[in-house]
Amino acid sequence: MPKATLSSFPLSGLFGIAKPSGPTSMSVINDVKGLIARSRIFVDADKLERGKDQKGKRGKRGREGVKIGQGGTLDPLADGVLVVGVGKGTKKLSEFLDCTKEYRTTCLLGCETDTYDSEGARVRIAPWKHVTREQVEAALAQFTGEIQQTPPIFSALKMDGMPLYEYARKGIPLPRPIESRKVTVHSLELVEWKGSDHPYCWPEKSFSEEEKKAMETALKGAEADVTVKDDLDLAAADSVPTAFVLKMKVSGGTYVRSIVHDLAHALGSAGHVVTLTRSRQGRFALEPTEEDRGCVPWDVFQRASADPGAVDAEGWTEWEREVLSRLDVVNGNE
Repeated sequence: MPKATLSSFPLSGLFGIAKPSGPTSMSVINDVKGLIARSRIFVDADKLERGKDQKGKRGKRGREGVKIGQGGTLDPLADGVLVVGVGKGTKKLSEFLDCTKEYRTTCLLGCETDTYDSEGARVRIAPWKHVTREQVEAALAQFTGEIQQTPPIFSALKMDGMPLYEYARKGIPLPRPIESRKVTVHSLELVEWKGSDHPYCWPEKSFSEEEKKAMETALKGAEADVTVKDDLDLAAADSVPTAFVLKMKVSGGTYVRSIVHDLAHALGSAGHVVTLTRSRQGRFALEPTEEDRGCVPWDVFQRASADPGAVDAEGWTEWEREVLSRLDVVNGNE
């Protein structure tokens, strides 16, 4: 894509943000949108001047006049690459839903949660002390290549018009099994064995017996002999559970949390995600090569929201310079 020139503003394009763990993707987009609506990178200079003349009347109208979207949501727990499209760049965002992505994730053994990550509640606990690094490495092969993956019941996917999590919460039997989907795991490797040397712990919140029964009822609508119960007494879980880090390259639509969940089952244990980083999405990466685009650090936008700061000789602020240095410009005929 062509580079920006001073005579070509305002622009449409794509850039990456290094989202931190904590905020939602939507809150990140909303915060950035306020800056974009006031920048001559993306808004015609005459419109900006008219907006200044109108003073307080401009705010909401200005933000609504700039198209902005993201190319694949990251949950609050997750950090990493969030691709942002502005103007005609929003038409290119669908490319990033199906593109190859890379992740780094930490699995904590011994506990399964409803969300498959540390944001959820404990559903059951299971033994983990028998699991070795060698066993994990040997099990990775069955989750590599083209695999069938079943989305978790606590997801927003709908069945007969109702989200799956509603079946599980209300104890409504599923009308049929959850449909598996074909995904491709191009690579999957164990990159760090933490053992018990880590700061992570299981969630304090746990499922009540009533909630477990509701989940059982939902699953029994489609599967036989389903039980949701602990395989280990909580009092016996008196040591720090094992953790390890995986690195993977996957196709669009892959549930990283499901890989961790299913891998833990294959090891005769239970497990959930405690950290999740999207290190690459298409050509945007946290550690870019010469052919890639890097991502703008989130603290650059935070500083700009608090105080736009000084401008350089060409009239650009820090956040605008950072975006321009990483921007993929999208022309109207693309």
